[in-house]
Amino acid sequence: MSDPTRPKGPRIIAIANQKGGVGKTTTTINLGAALAADGFNVLLVDLDPQGNASTGLGIKASQRQLNTYDLLLGDVPLEDIVQTSDVEGLLIVPATTSLSSADIELISNEKRSFLLFDALRQPAIDQYDLDFVLIDCPPSLNLLTVNAMVSANSILVPLQSEFFALEGLSQLMLTIREVRETANSTLRIEGVVLTMYDSRNKLSQQVEADARENLGELVFQTIIPRNVRVSEAPSFAMPVLEYDPSSKGAQAYMQLAKELVKNNAMNTNVEGT
Repeated sequence: MSDPTRPKGPRIIAIANQKGGVGKTTTTINLGAALAADGFNVLLVDLDPQGNASTGLGIKASQRQLNTYDLLLGDVPLEDIVQTSDVEGLLIVPATTSLSSADIELISNEKRSFLLFDALRQPAIDQYDLDFVLIDCPPSLNLLTVNAMVSANSILVPLQSEFFALEGLSQLMLTIREVRETANSTLRIEGVVLTMYDSRNKLSQQVEADARENLGELVFQTIIPRNVRVSEAPSFAMPVLEYDPSSKGAQAYMQLAKELVKNNAMNTNVEGT
């Protein structure tokens, strides 16, 4: 039974797309940094065995003895796993390649789809006074991604401005529908954000037109441009907002954060009426 005296939990958003190379981790890192810059307390959960989000926030391999694997399958207190990043207001649960075996181990666990749900709702999380939890999902629709969807309030989908981009969404949408029907009836799509957009490229313009025609208001107004500063920032282990805050990429992620906060405020008001 839930405790009515506990504070309202954070908004949990899974950033997911089973196709790799669409800007998923880049969006997770930079959206988290942008929300933190706006004064929100954010926890990034790195659920990708590649651990790129952890690397991109400067968490060295030697600092990841306790990681997302322990959050899911180990009997380790949350406060022993959560780490601070160099970005004020942005915390992280890092990942290592140990997560690669988690999918197999989860199969035999009767609560296999709810482990992250339980981990993110334990009383220990209250001490961080979080506003948002962002989950960087692996580039596949496996049990780790299902865990993220079961635990999340919503799914944010980065969509690369390339040919066949929309076709790759069909399986993701089917998985979201299945999770809604079986484990998380309130799960919704936070939105689709166009990434790696080149305004000089007719293909990018066509992808945007197709996305807006097919998905309507689900597509964020903010578009993330193809920007060299965004590409360079991870090699310096920092978000683009720290690396070059005046760049077009950094400004786009700040705008995305503001749009997301505005949308959530509107949805909260609607749900509360």
